[in-house]
This record gives sequence, C-alpha cells and structure tokens, in this order.
Amino acid sequence: MNSMVNACILCNPFPTVRSKSPNSSAANELKQQQKLKFSKPRVQFSVKSSAAGSTSVGERDESKIKEPVKDKPIYERTPSNRPTRTPHSGYHFDGTTRKFFEGWYFKVSIPECRQSFCFMYSIENPAFTKRLSGLELLQYGPRFTGVGAQILGADDKYICQYTEDSQNFWGSREELMLGNTFVAQKGKRPPSKEVQPQEFNQSVLEGFQVTPLWHQGFIRDDGRTDYAETVKTARWEYSTRPIYGWGNVGAKQKSTAGWLAAFPVFEPHWQICMAGGLSTGWIEWDGKRFEFENAPSYSEKNWGAGFPRKWFWVQCNVFEGTSGEVALTAGGGLRQLPGLSDTFENAALVGVHYQGVYYEFAPWNGVVSWEIAQWGHWYIYADSETHKVELEAATKDPGTTLRAPTVEAGLAPTCKDTCFAELRLRIWDRKSDGGPGNVILDVRSNMAAVEVGGGPWFNTWRGKTNTPEILNRAINLPVDIEGILGFVPLLKPPGL
Repeated sequence: MNSMVNACILCNPFPTVRSKSPNSSAANELKQQQKLKFSKPRVQFSVKSSAAGSTSVGERDESKIKEPVKDKPIYERTPSNRPTRTPHSGYHFDGTTRKFFEGWYFKVSIPECRQSFCFMYSIENPAFTKRLSGLELLQYGPRFTGVGAQILGADDKYICQYTEDSQNFWGSREELMLGNTFVAQKGKRPPSKEVQPQEFNQSVLEGFQVTPLWHQGFIRDDGRTDYAETVKTARWEYSTRPIYGWGNVGAKQKSTAGWLAAFPVFEPHWQICMAGGLSTGWIEWDGKRFEFENAPSYSEKNWGAGFPRKWFWVQCNVFEGTSGEVALTAGGGLRQLPGLSDTFENAALVGVHYQGVYYEFAPWNGVVSWEIAQWGHWYIYADSETHKVELEAATKDPGTTLRAPTVEAGLAPTCKDTCFAELRLRIWDRKSDGGPGNVILDVRSNMAAVEVGGGPWFNTWRGKTNTPEILNRAINLPVDIEGILGFVPLLKPPGL
C-alpha cells in the first residue's frame, strides 16, 4: 500500500563552533569590510514515498512530519560583472575541429536528510553537430560527438540521457550559462540562450538550462546503464545565491590552475566556478520530491582534449562544528605534458574557503602529497608558504560508476563516486621553522563527495606534485590575462 510522507525539517548545517578563527588581521578586516553575515541555512524537504514509516536521518530518511515547504525558487537573470564570477566561467569551444570536450558539474547537498544531487553535463567535439560521415572520418579521424546529462542523486542512484547530436546545445562564451534540448515540445523551437522558466517549460519537453543563479530541467533515463541502480526520470527547478567563487570574498577571483589555463596547454583544464553557495527549490527523484531552502551548493568545470590518465577528487560544503560556511575542494591527476607523447606529471591542489578567506595549496606555492586507495580511502596533505592542510576521507559505500568524456570511447564509464564519505579537514598556520602552528580549522563531515577515475588502478596511488620548477615560476608571475586581453577583445580566448 502506497503512502505519502511530507517531511519539513528546519536545520542549521553549521551548528556549533569547534574551530578557531583565522588570526590574520587582514582576514578580520576583510570580513568587517564585506560585513559577512553567514546565514543559518534552513533546509526543508517534502518527500513522496512508497514506504510506510521512516528511519532516522542518519540512515538517510525523513524523520519529522510537518507541512510541505512553501518557499519557491525565485528566478533572476545573471547580472554582468557579478562579484563572484571566476575566470573561465564561459564556454571554451573555439570553433575549430581539434579534439575538444567541455564538462560542467553542479551539486546541491541537503544536510538534514543526508542526500546530495550532482548534475553533470558534457559536450564532445561540438564542431560536428552529429555523428561524423565516412568522408569526415577519413579527413579528421575517429571522433565522438554528442551531449550528455547525468545525475548522481539520492541514495547514490543514477540517471543518464545522451544524444550524439549537439545542434540544440548552447553555451555562453562570457558566462556560466548553458543548456540543451533533447526533445522539444511539439511545434516549439529549442532555446538557443537563457529563457524565462515558463518559456523553457513551454518549449522544452526534455532538456536543461543552467546559469549561476538558476537551474531547471527534465531528463529521462535512456536505458544504456546496466551497471548501476537507475531512476526513470528527474525534474528540478532551483535558484542559487553564490557566496564563494574561487578566492577571497570581495577580491578578484582566481583561475584555479593559474593564468596558463587561458591557453590550450596542460589539458584538461579545471575551474571551480562556485566553491560555495545556497540553493532554494525542488528536485523530483525516483518518486520523491525534495524541497529545500538555502541548501549548500557547488559548481565546477573541465575542458580540453581529454581527461587525465587517472585522477582523484574530494569536495564538501557541509561540515559539523563551524560557525560560518566552509567549502573544500581537492583533486589531482596524472596528466600528459604537451608535446611529449609519453611524459606525464602529477598535478594536484587543495582549496579551502572559510570565513571569507581562501586558503590555496598548490604546486606553485608548496607541495601536495597524497595516498589514494583504489576505492574507499583518500588522504591528502599539503603546505604553502603560510599554512598546512590535511584531509582524510573514507567510505564503506560501494559507490556508483559515472561516465566521463574520453578520447578513446566518448562518454564512457570511467570513474566512481559517492556523496556519503566521512571526512576530517584540518588547517594550521605555519611556524617559522616550517612546522604546524595554531589550528585554524578542524571540522568533520559525513557528506563528502569523493571520486576516483581513469586508470588502471592496480593498487594504492601514492604521489606528490612534481611540476617542473620553470613552470611553477611561470604560474607565479603576476600576469593578468583578463586585464591584458581586455584591451584586445578579438584576441581574448573563449570562456575566459
């Protein structure tokens, strides 16, 4: 017998203080200048369920029965020159026929029910809007084309819709805006840019559109996944208030991989577009409707010729024991050096935002080292000139295999993820002798997103960054690519 459970839960995912504020006067001054008042996010959800009864929140289910949430997402157009815009927010396709992909990742976490939703979009070789003809194959070689939409959702279930055609995909060269129509409403033309939510629903039967402030869509599983537990459909509509870009609040935002990311070298490139934000709206998933207000959210992107040979990744926006919002992103990969067919380097970084301050740990300001198991354990340690960081994540969940755009097989199962990892994150300032000093941050989470990808992964990967010194010096040069090329717009690369 089916039953309907409406759960409405109010919570503060940052309830208590167990960490020390940065003792930097600059950080305090920045906080005062920006008048940072970290909200106490209220997360609510309304669930339609076929199961009578419920278990505890710790077991990923609803526990309190009240009225459904009444708050609705509010649509706003993205303003120009928004303060949290990062470099590389736009679509990077340059119109050439070189091998190219671009992928986007958006995550919303609902702390009270311990569930997350990860939206992943990708486009491959957009110079060809459909499968290559025999003549094109002879001229350009094998290429995979198409647009994919994937979601890793509640309980690590999965949905994927994919098409080899990309003529209905659009992306803004200047801003984090993109969309695709898989199936248009009868007699309607697919949108080619951001449109009002009502217009989107009237013209798009299956598809999506997303901006820094708005996200909506509906996709249907295409039946291609026989290795994971899938859902048949997903529908969503939510607004987002960005809080962190990639850098100090109120300061110029940074390119995640430095100014050289403006050029097609050291691919693939990686940009965190929003390290932390708050989202309000709803997601319909596997017969359940999740409604939320001020849920922690995140977005990033990759682009280039292909993914690294293998990689790891950890991300978390929900921590116990913090008085303000904390955002962590860490990742690394084994990538090929340009022009050298068989030479690879270890590249990695850790970025933490806390109380308006960005803590960066990267090869150009220190050393990042790691020990990553084939699955189940992630340990990363890094230092910079001023701080040290350590994070350790572990999970007993089996994880879900996801797809990623590959040169060899197109959008193919190449990585494994879960959003149910246990995580501890610690940051210290650095003493004059190089040792750890005062503890700035010591927090835990049971909602970390973790990933391993590529391979082969024969055993635990132990490594550290080994970027050539000449490259580190180049990245550290105070080069303002946006400022320089702003005077010559025609030379400005797409996406920057």
